[in-house]
Amino acid sequence: MRIERFLEASMKADGGKTAIVAGDTRLSYAQFSDLCHRMATSLREYGVKPGERVMLVLDNGWRCAVSLFATWIAGAVVCPVNPSVKPERLSRIARSCTPSLVLAEGRLERLLSCVPELDEVPRILTGPAQSAGSAGAFDVLFEGTPTPPPATRSDSDLAALLYTSGSTGEPKGVMLGHDNMAAAARSIVSYLENRASDVLLLVLPMSFGYGLNQLVTGILAGATVVIEKSFTFPQAIFERIRDEKVTGFALVPTMVALMRQARDLDPSLFSSLRYLTAAAAPLPQAHRQWLRTFLPHARLYCMYGQTECTRAAYLPPAEIDRRQGSVGIAIPGTVTEIVDEAGHTLPAGAIGELTVSGPHVMRGYWGDREATRRTLRTAPGSRRLRLHTGDLFTADGDGYLTFVARMDDMIKTRGEKVAPQAVEEVLHRLPGVAEALVTGVPDEISGQAVKAIVVVSDPSLSARDIMRHCAQNLEDHMVPRIVEFRDTLPRTDSGKASRRLAAATGTNP
Repeated sequence: MRIERFLEASMKADGGKTAIVAGDTRLSYAQFSDLCHRMATSLREYGVKPGERVMLVLDNGWRCAVSLFATWIAGAVVCPVNPSVKPERLSRIARSCTPSLVLAEGRLERLLSCVPELDEVPRILTGPAQSAGSAGAFDVLFEGTPTPPPATRSDSDLAALLYTSGSTGEPKGVMLGHDNMAAAARSIVSYLENRASDVLLLVLPMSFGYGLNQLVTGILAGATVVIEKSFTFPQAIFERIRDEKVTGFALVPTMVALMRQARDLDPSLFSSLRYLTAAAAPLPQAHRQWLRTFLPHARLYCMYGQTECTRAAYLPPAEIDRRQGSVGIAIPGTVTEIVDEAGHTLPAGAIGELTVSGPHVMRGYWGDREATRRTLRTAPGSRRLRLHTGDLFTADGDGYLTFVARMDDMIKTRGEKVAPQAVEEVLHRLPGVAEALVTGVPDEISGQAVKAIVVVSDPSLSARDIMRHCAQNLEDHMVPRIVEFRDTLPRTDSGKASRRLAAATGTNP
């Protein structure tokens, strides 16, 4: 099924129900659908053809949500980009996807003007600010009369190009079809037990898979989606949860760290929550335990996924205390396997690369056949296509998965291999450590030295305190030799703590 059909079905089920809440704007399903169809007509009038790419450089908000569904209704492909993107990266993305139209915030004119690849591309800006080459103001898109969408649309059409950075930092366009995104959304809705009565808080960028999928699953369920621009002001977000009676709250580890640091945080603000989800990066066990204690009434779903497949595994809340550290089992409709270098399935307990297969796995990387060939491979003796995640995992006898490390993040020191997350888990257990990132740095004697980058909530903590704590809880070769204190961890555009950026900006011994 095409994604816009989700909107059509939910609108028919209850057009008067609130679909989108963003700031002071509240849109019913009927109003949201009408805006999307009006905008889709305007996009076609601006020359956007089925299969062409529409670049969205938009903050979270109702305009972003409308733009996404309008592009799909028009038969085009969304290419969402975080507005905080730097000109060089935007230039690379534009050169790759060759958009036929750009939708952006008015304040981003200067950014767009720095990208030669967009000089001849029509652009539509929100707000009053427009450049001489702008196609027009955003709200003009809603003035037309809705017309029937293209008859050539197919469930197998490309729906989205989501750009992610590999180990080199070069953006790669993950190709997701309508069928891929729909399969992922249906699976997630089924295990989260989403329903029309849900109110889902969307504070993660819709320019990335986790946030984009929240919008799609919310519309599929016929729920209300409360969109917030960012998590910059946590207290305001918490009050929004209370005021809108939010039932589903999606988190990343950084957000949990900020919650733990908040003074006198009132749990009653979260009394409406039915569940929490955590994905995008491994959630430290200390964070899990804190959430379970602070919000015992809310079910916590720890999940694992990649942009290339949206989601691969989830840990049922009933298992969270019994299977500490696990990211769970394969989501419905998905097959996960731990394999060796030749692609053969390994026995329970062995460490190997996680592979994922199912209808939600990407088509490949846009314009990069070699990267696609390396990542999408058939299973030995089978024609079944598998996504090779590049992540090391173990699986127990019941199929429950535990993340070990990115294959290229493993630290080799003194002839031993160290998984950074194992050290980070110990660091997060030390009171006063808010966040931690562990990486390897070159060392003439050891090959690599273990380095800990730490953000503290207790300024009295010293490097000696941290090393002593690690020495008491880790084997000798795993104890950090270098401790670097920072105010914040280096992050990608999506907010993930980045070892690659840490290596580029940090100090070495």
